[in-house]
Amino acid sequence: MEEHLSVGRVAELAGVTVRTLHHYDEIGLLRPTARSGAGHRAYAAVDVERLREVLAYRRLGFGLREIADLVDDPATDAVAHLRRLRGLLADQRDRAAAMVTAIDRELDARARGIRTTPEEQLRMLYDTIGSAYPATRRTEPRIAAQIWAALGDARTVLNVGAGTGSYEPLDRDVTAVEPSAVMRAQRPPDAAPCVAAAAGSLPFENQSFDAAMAVSTVHHWPDPLAGLREMRRVARRVVVLTHEADASRFWLTRDYLPEFAQLLVNWPSLADLTGAIGGRAEPVLIPWDCADGFFEAYWRRPEAYLDTSVRRAASVWTIVGPEAEQRAVDALREDLASGRWAERNRDVAALDAAELGLRLLVA
Repeated sequence: MEEHLSVGRVAELAGVTVRTLHHYDEIGLLRPTARSGAGHRAYAAVDVERLREVLAYRRLGFGLREIADLVDDPATDAVAHLRRLRGLLADQRDRAAAMVTAIDRELDARARGIRTTPEEQLRMLYDTIGSAYPATRRTEPRIAAQIWAALGDARTVLNVGAGTGSYEPLDRDVTAVEPSAVMRAQRPPDAAPCVAAAAGSLPFENQSFDAAMAVSTVHHWPDPLAGLREMRRVARRVVVLTHEADASRFWLTRDYLPEFAQLLVNWPSLADLTGAIGGRAEPVLIPWDCADGFFEAYWRRPEAYLDTSVRRAASVWTIVGPEAEQRAVDALREDLASGRWAERNRDVAALDAAELGLRLLVA
């Protein structure tokens, strides 16, 4: 390796854009140790080592602030970082293996002419994307605070469509409901007890809980309104994080993925959703550095959508299909390289949080 590498050479070797390296420098995540005689960034071996760690954590779905804390940890040396990364990658490999197994089961059923029910198809979708969830899907503290405040003084909480346990309040008595075996298997050992059941038929008596919550799951239910009414039946308070149907709010669906609009054709209106629980809706802003990698989370970090692991953890990409996904990714990559995306979305860079249709329903 040369004593110092130019920013262009480092970008080429690392497979990132020069703009990305400039951004890392500006936010203090990766500042080159030297400058050329003309004032250009020059990277030493120690800078390249740090970049390797940054990109490895990034591709595992960590936010930039989390990465900064990890790579700046004075108690962790290069060997410790490699061991940690190896463990995370091994977990990701195991989740991918589980996903392949789920797909093989579906292919075998189809080969034998077995028709799966809508519920089984949705469970298959959960199992497929669920393997990728832990890499990028985690609790975003600012959104969690809004959800937990809406729970009020509830002591017993039912978490419907609980997934791997994100957003479950730690200071309350929580019971989880999750239909996907893959999701249930990935819940932490200290997570709330989890029941294998679906939202449309909750196995609990009327008013069994102080509150029922559901986070980013309603769009997977075969009958969203029936599921919401079930939540209302079993709990005195209902808190639901979901979306208002509108494909034009988000640049990704507006400019690159028109197929998304078709997913909303039969989606209940916000009035219908709130009416099902007899409640109200309030907007939920998405911070620019959102830690939870749901579909809209990277609205100010467009390069993230080029990462396969990021897309695998959002069900939209699986539903629209591989052709639409590849076309959208190719177009976005081209626009990022040409600067067209930045020109078209100049207003985005100045925002700390965005209103993209995320709604908290409370009753």
